[in-house]
Amino acid sequence: MKRFTMPGTEIVAPNVVLGLMRIAEKSDDEVRELVRTARDAGIDFLDHADVYGTDLHGCERRFAEAMRLTSSQRDELTIQTKTGIVGDGPYFDFSYEHIIESVDGSLAALETDHIDILLLHRPDALVEPEEVARAFDELEAAGKVRSFGVSNHTPRQIDLLKKHVRQPLVANQLQLSITHAPIVAQGVAANMAGEQQSLTLDGGGILDYCRLNDITVQAWSPFQAGFFTGVFLGSPEYPELNAVIDRLAAAYDVPAIAIATAWITRHPAQMQVVLGTTSPERVAAAALGSEIPLTRAEWYELFRAAGYRVP
Repeated sequence: MKRFTMPGTEIVAPNVVLGLMRIAEKSDDEVRELVRTARDAGIDFLDHADVYGTDLHGCERRFAEAMRLTSSQRDELTIQTKTGIVGDGPYFDFSYEHIIESVDGSLAALETDHIDILLLHRPDALVEPEEVARAFDELEAAGKVRSFGVSNHTPRQIDLLKKHVRQPLVANQLQLSITHAPIVAQGVAANMAGEQQSLTLDGGGILDYCRLNDITVQAWSPFQAGFFTGVFLGSPEYPELNAVIDRLAAAYDVPAIAIATAWITRHPAQMQVVLGTTSPERVAAAALGSEIPLTRAEWYELFRAAGYRVP
């Protein structure tokens, strides 16, 4: 498993992360087996959110109940969670009061005294950066949160927060897969008149912005064809892409899902792949893509097979 020190932190992190948004109905044994498989593969970085589960803090609580971590076991893990989405509505709330209440709820549910990284889950159109800064300062001073970041934010939204937030924003969790790659594809087709792919949809090149500002991109839904439209692996809608994936999987002697992981980890932005599966077998298989050295020719072949244009 490839590891790196996340800029702005002391965290030595794997480039594949275990997401735990779907464990609410899993038994203790199933949760433990999932985490154990991830740990065996070198994944000690876990991704949560307060809204994951059938009730508020549901998946965080299910994790803690199943794992019953000792203090030494807790220290072996990087635990990340998110705040900002209110399930009733839904709507978004980055107010000081909501952030503080959410973090206290996450700490209680996770049965821990600190969160390693807290992300603001989705942009709040009514955000007041001064309130976010006040909450972050209080959480850091109390030792409740060690690092901070965002999810699904554009460059200008991050700049707005940074006007008042003094802590480095160390991560931005963004949707990215071979077939859902506008943050990559728009740069490849830059300045091509009439080419849909060239349109900038994220307010000014979020991937390059994150690289320039030492923000680790965390790729969520790495195997989804689109926005929760089903996986592309094995899908009859992507015959050319799957043919290329299968050929490369055979060449590297890994499962197909490892090639889908490798397409992301090969990028020099040093991104993390966030796995959302609850299948231990798929976790182990996907993790094998962590260090696959795809060549430029192979990476671009996958990109073209997914339907993107390389002018």
